Amino acid sequence: MSLPNYKELSSLTTISDIEKEIFVVQKSLLELRVKKATNQAVKAHLFKHAKRRITQLNFKKGILLKETN
Repeated sequence: MSLPNYKELSSLTTISDIEKEIFVVQKSLLELRVKKATNQAVKAHLFKHAKRRITQLNFKKGILLKETN
């Protein structure tokens, strides 16, 4: 599984869409942490993917906020 690309975020054009996506990814990251804490099978690379996606979304959100001001 490859890392998420920034180009994939081109469909998200509003801040509310980005915030919804951030919420979904943060929820999946929490679920991964709970699985790890309870010694369930977890693919370790998914932590890196989720954190990277959150960073990309926050970056795009910042750009959109600057454009509106």
